[in-house]
This record gives sequence, structure tokens and C-alpha cells, in this order.
Amino acid sequence: MPYEAAAGWTFRKILRLELVVVAMLLLLTSSSAALWDPLVALRKYTRDVEFDFSAWTVQALMEKGISAALKVDKFLSVEQQNMLVDGYLQQVDIVNQLNTSLDEAVSAPEMANRDEKVAELQSQLTDEKQHLADLATVMEAVVQSQTERTLAEMGFSWGGQVFPPVLYKISDLPLNLIVSPRTEIRTVLSLNLLPGLDTLQKEAIEEGIYTEFDYSALVEPIGGLSAYPTTVMQTTSFSWLIETVAHEWMHNYLFFHPLGLRYDVNPQMRTINETVASLAGTEIGNTVLRANFPDKLPPPAAPKMRSKLQDPGAEATVIFDFRAEMRQTRLRVDELLATGKVNEAEQYMEMRRQFFWEHGYHIRKINQAYFAFYGSYNDQPGGGAAGADPVGPAVRKLWAESRTFKEFIEKVRTVRSYADLLELLEQPN
Repeated sequence: MPYEAAAGWTFRKILRLELVVVAMLLLLTSSSAALWDPLVALRKYTRDVEFDFSAWTVQALMEKGISAALKVDKFLSVEQQNMLVDGYLQQVDIVNQLNTSLDEAVSAPEMANRDEKVAELQSQLTDEKQHLADLATVMEAVVQSQTERTLAEMGFSWGGQVFPPVLYKISDLPLNLIVSPRTEIRTVLSLNLLPGLDTLQKEAIEEGIYTEFDYSALVEPIGGLSAYPTTVMQTTSFSWLIETVAHEWMHNYLFFHPLGLRYDVNPQMRTINETVASLAGTEIGNTVLRANFPDKLPPPAAPKMRSKLQDPGAEATVIFDFRAEMRQTRLRVDELLATGKVNEAEQYMEMRRQFFWEHGYHIRKINQAYFAFYGSYNDQPGGGAAGADPVGPAVRKLWAESRTFKEFIEKVRTVRSYADLLELLEQPN
């Protein structure tokens, strides 16, 4: 390509990227401000540990700009791309093992030459983390390229360009603070906090909000975040990674349509958005894997976890159904709150948390905020933390009645309310 043509092409790419950045910064500002205003006083417990999106976005975009200019992924064959992915996943495992070894070296009651061992592990970990970061830069470019190609084939491109472009970064994710009234299950505040807060810090924030403001609060980790670039946590599961990249891209895509713009209007709109993004993540992710990485398709759904309380010698095998048990919990909590029995509901949730813990599900806290957060993800039959909420099933019905995934998205992106969704379901196909 002549230099002048290449320069012009690069300028157009940069211009498109800048336009997207402006739009995404508006996304971050608008979605956060809508939630902060009513309960700004609660932030006395979070101001010192809130995540700085502006600094993170600038740094991430600089790294993405360098990666886009190099275009290393364009020179890799399919075989080389697969080797890169395998190498990256192996390197994640190496770093995880070194982290575990370092924790053990620091914490072991008795260890000869502890200082030397810790120093050696720290040095190895620094080197391996740098190697992982180098691999991640190219691997992210490969995933972005393959995902964009799949989206274009699905019909999500204009003039050959997917908008917004797929950009993501593997990073330490912020934690999410969710606040709900004690009297009902509803998100009234959602803030992103610094990654790495320990359990005592989380508990201090939650207890402070509960005691002083009489709200239910929960600080939880997340797997992905639809900033721009989107951010995804480090993992050894490539299928989960691809699905999460697609999930977060769908949130960015919907931001330019009524459904995404009204994400924070009420719990129903939040559930519609999250359910659509979850369905999209699975559909787009599996399509990417089938076309480019078929050996990394997820296995069939694993059998339900056997209860740890089950006697191994018993003739009958008792299967512990987490989703069914969580649905039962949510339904009972809804009943108690509906009759004003708030303290009884909270006692019941703690009792059920202990029940889940005994069966191998180590949940730190179950409260109204827990259900406000996890109940928004209602893409699987059975309800789970969503209980009897009809919103998720309505979205899944629209998906089942659509001829193609693109048709489904074109319908649902226009939704401005749950009533709109029900109207779509009443229309003849």
C-alpha cells in the first residue's frame, strides 16, 4: 500500500476510534450519574476506594493504539493463532501457580530459608507476568479480530466496519458495590471500587451502609465490564473469555439504541439488558469458537453438584441443584418482604447461606443486594437468583421466536420498557 494511502487509512481509523471514545466516556458518565444522585451520601464509605475510569481508559486506549498500529495479529496464520492462544492459557496457569507458591511461602508456619525462597518466587513471578502481558497484547488483538469478523458475518457491520469496534483488555477488574433497600429487592446504587479490597474492607463498607443508612449492600467481584475498551478478568477458560468479550461488546452496542440507553431506568430494564447480553455472549462466543477454535468449544453442561452431605455409601445419589435451591430462596424472600417481614427475611437469607456453604457453595453474603445483582442475569431457565421474575423468560421467548440472532437483536434493541417487550411478543412473526 502506498505511504499516502496507508496514512489516510490510519487517520480514518484513528478518527473513528476517537469518536467511539467520546461516546463511551459519555456512556460512563451518564450511567454513573443517574445512580449517584439519589444516594450520594452513601459514598462517604467508598470515595477513597472508587475506581478511576478516566485514568484506566486513557492508559488502555494508548496500549490499544500501539497494538492497532503494529497489526501483529494480521501476520499470523490460523495455526499460529491457535498456538498463541494455547501459549497464553499455559502462561496464565504458570502465573497462577507461582502466585499460589508465593502465598504458601509467605504463610507456611515453618519454612527453611523463607526469605530466599520468597525473593526467588517474586523474581520468577515478575518475569512470568511480563511474558504474560506480552502474550496478552497479541492474543487480545486476535480475539478482537475474530470476534469482529464473526459479527460482520452475522450482519453487525456498516460499510465493512463493526460499530463499535471490538476492543477489550484483560485487566484486574474493579469490584462492584450494589445497594438495595432492605424492604425490597431493587438496585438503587451501583459503584465500581478498586480491585483487591480484602474481605474486611468489603464488610466495613457493607456494614457502614447498613448501620447508618438502613440499606442492604454487597461488594462483589465481576467477570467483565462494559467500559471502553471493555475489561475482562484473566482466566484459563478460553470459551469463557470469548463469551465475556461478546457479552460486554453487546452492552456497548446497545448503548447506541433505546434498550441500552435505558439500562438504569428500573430493575426490569436492567434485567432485559443483562439477559440479552448473556444470550448474545453465548451465541456470538460459540460462533467464534466453531469457526476459529473448534477444539475450545465448551463441553456439554456438567452434571449438578452432588451434595457434600450425601453419604458416599448411600444407595441413592442426591443431586444438589444450586439454581433450584437459589430460586426457592428468592421466592421465600420475596414473600417475606412483601408482607413487611424484613428482619425475618434477613435471618432466612443467612440461614440459607449457611445451607449453601455446607453443600460446597461458599457464598460470603446473601442479602437483598445479592438478589438485586444476580437476579438481573436471567438467561437460563429455572430462575435461580431471579426467582419468579417474568422478564428473563419473556426475553428468552422473543429469542426463541426470532428467525435469526440478528432479527432478535434488531427487535429487542428498540425496547424502552417491559411493556414494549410484551408488545413485541404479541406481534405476529
